[in-house]
Amino acid sequence: MDHIFVKSEFAPLKRVVLAQSEFGFPTKKLTGVDFLTEENHELFSGPEVIGKDFSEAFPEQQKAWEVERKNLQKVLEKHEVEVLLPRKLTSFEKELGLEYGYSNFFTRDPFFTIGNLLIEGSLKLPHRRNEILPIRELLMNESNENDCLYFSIPKPDISQGIDSEQGPFLEGGDVLVLGKTIFAGNSGLASNTRGIEWLRNLVKRFGYKVIEVPLHPTILHLDCALSLVKDGLMIVCEEAFLNGIPEQLSHWDRVEVSLAQASRLATNGLPINETTYITDPEFTFIGEELEKRGITVEYVDYQLTRIFGGSFRCSTQPLLRN
Repeated sequence: MDHIFVKSEFAPLKRVVLAQSEFGFPTKKLTGVDFLTEENHELFSGPEVIGKDFSEAFPEQQKAWEVERKNLQKVLEKHEVEVLLPRKLTSFEKELGLEYGYSNFFTRDPFFTIGNLLIEGSLKLPHRRNEILPIRELLMNESNENDCLYFSIPKPDISQGIDSEQGPFLEGGDVLVLGKTIFAGNSGLASNTRGIEWLRNLVKRFGYKVIEVPLHPTILHLDCALSLVKDGLMIVCEEAFLNGIPEQLSHWDRVEVSLAQASRLATNGLPINETTYITDPEFTFIGEELEKRGITVEYVDYQLTRIFGGSFRCSTQPLLRN
């Protein structure tokens, strides 16, 4: 049996890497976070949090955050999904990240899986540049033990400064898999055309077609505007697609959300398979629409995780969906 293979967004989930809950505020002003809601943006910009670990600045919220992740793990394991965890950040890694901040809180973006290809991404926000490090040993072990190929995109160019737009940038939240079709989002906040071109050139050798999807400039990733629930059914924020919904999906049944709802991560749920979907109780209107279509909905309160700009899909990266 293959232990690394992702066929689609909704193929039965069997093995997954679930995120830890670590974040450190920078000593410099945190930039590039305009995708956060207004109230969350205020949380990240107050002078009282400068240079502090989230657990130090907000100890009770840290405990609640960890409980949310544990509750998600319980639901996944209830459905017989094998859950793997990255290691935690070392003291040295935290010290290294003081200036721009550090994070070890979402496993979706630092790497992603297409078929039997493990691919390390390249993250745009400076505080996330080293987020792959706590995951890398796990990935190296998996690649050594399984029939897969392990690639890494070049590090982003910083010749013009840490905030250079050159990239290449490529983040797993922008990458959605549908058989041999790969949708790659580009809002200007994360992945860019150079990163998507690199991906296209890589995966075409394995029979995949990459479709670049331009997004509204306040949408961080494609999975913040689109969730493929099962073949022929999606949750979608149509306003977020600058050129309209991709032609391959234009005839699918849809549960629609507004741009404001998308900003609160309404589309960032997680299919366990084609009949079971995880979402937040804030989005019961989505759950009710899915239930009308025969989907079993698992609700997990993820309010605190969503403060950081991600939800269930962001917190997980599958190794096996087949």
